[in-house]
Amino acid sequence: MGQLGDERLPLDVGRSQQLPTMRDIAKHLGVSRQLVSLVLRGAAGPSAESRERILLAAEELGYRPNASARLLRQRRTRLIGAMFVLRNPFEVRFVERFVERAAEEGFGVVLGAHSDERPTDVVVSDLMAQRVEALVAFNPDPGSPALQDALDRIPVVWLGEKSPEARADNVRVDEVTGLRLAVEHLVELGHRDIAYVGGDAGIVGRDRAEAYRAAMAGAGLDDRIEVVPGDFGEEDGATAARKIAARPVADRPTAVLTCGDLSAVGVLSAFARAGVAVPGDVSVVGFDDSYVCALSYNDLTSVRQDVEATVEAALETVIARLTDRTADPHNVLTPTTLVTRGSTGRARRGPQAG
Repeated sequence: MGQLGDERLPLDVGRSQQLPTMRDIAKHLGVSRQLVSLVLRGAAGPSAESRERILLAAEELGYRPNASARLLRQRRTRLIGAMFVLRNPFEVRFVERFVERAAEEGFGVVLGAHSDERPTDVVVSDLMAQRVEALVAFNPDPGSPALQDALDRIPVVWLGEKSPEARADNVRVDEVTGLRLAVEHLVELGHRDIAYVGGDAGIVGRDRAEAYRAAMAGAGLDDRIEVVPGDFGEEDGATAARKIAARPVADRPTAVLTCGDLSAVGVLSAFARAGVAVPGDVSVVGFDDSYVCALSYNDLTSVRQDVEATVEAALETVIARLTDRTADPHNVLTPTTLVTRGSTGRARRGPQAG
């Protein structure tokens, strides 16, 4: 074994722009890199004095183990890949909590931000390159070659929408109950002309539009069904709201359901600019109950997706699938409730409210 020298080099290496390596620690103490490696790996051989001084030097220099190199030496990585959209408040909150819960179960999470510039194929390829053992993904593109390859190799939990892929486990919100609760709430407030903004955003958009139609039919309002096409973004909601506001007052719906909270925020903003009072003229309901709903200037009634339930279902499904790859795919519906705030009120008086 190399001997510890009495003279040390300056600690400048710890202040450099690059993280110090085992070689830097060895140079700092005047010992061999092999001795430093043995100590930092907790291997047998080095004396107690050597261990103490090397560990102290590593702390002083700010040494951090190279996780990537360590993972390459292991058969398992205990990493879960997560694909999500940064601009979606519900997905971001899910990821925040999923990282915490995965750590409690001994797993790390590798994040993959999905966008128009980073489609499913790019994100999943990057995550697979990190040697993830499983993947949780919000609304991935089923035609992605990288996703198809991942489905052949590792457990995949499809989040957000109903999965079209038989090989994937599926965790999604109970949209039927959520939209039914929203319609029932509005009907109790005297609304009959209840429009829905959405339906253009892939599988989940179509599913929520169908859930709205079913809820309206269940309330005996088949003849009042109206779907205003739109996507999940703020501008999508604003565009739909401007179309509604341009109608004569007698032809407007008295309430608007939206496919998501961001769309609802766009509706609120466009109505405000057009002089349409919420809820005096039109009540508005979102979907997700993300943080934007409780902001004082939105005060938005919304169908609540349960973040904790979604996280627990996704993590339990991943762990179960890693334990048994032969089990039938799981299909989990997470519960929904309706959180009422100031954006919904009694229907305005007039022929449409009767």
